[in-house]
Amino acid sequence: MIEKMILVAAGGAAGAVCRYLVSLVPVKADFPVMTFVTNLAGAFLIGLIVGLAANRWSESPRLVLFLKTGFCGGFTTFSTFSLETVQLLEKGRLFTGVGYAVVSVVACLTGVVLGMATASLADHV
Repeated sequence: MIEKMILVAAGGAAGAVCRYLVSLVPVKADFPVMTFVTNLAGAFLIGLIVGLAANRWSESPRLVLFLKTGFCGGFTTFSTFSLETVQLLEKGRLFTGVGYAVVSVVACLTGVVLGMATASLADHV
């Protein structure tokens, strides 16, 4: 159990550092672009990991735990996404807030599916 907790903690730390580095990218937009990019990348990555885990990494449950629960959990920013959406709505920016929420959810669900499909394609190579 302790080993698994250490794997999740290490993966989470790596994911959080990567999320922080992405947040440093300067973007001038009226939209939380880097949170959106982070969530989309995280959705794709978790889909890829799940797909690879099912086919190629079935013998590596520690790697899957480190990457899926740890890294992706630390990297994705759903809580930040939620806060930013609420802040946009509180500022009376209904169209931007709702648009951001809808586009984020649809794009991230698509990212998971594309990640899994990419993993599936890798099995045929």
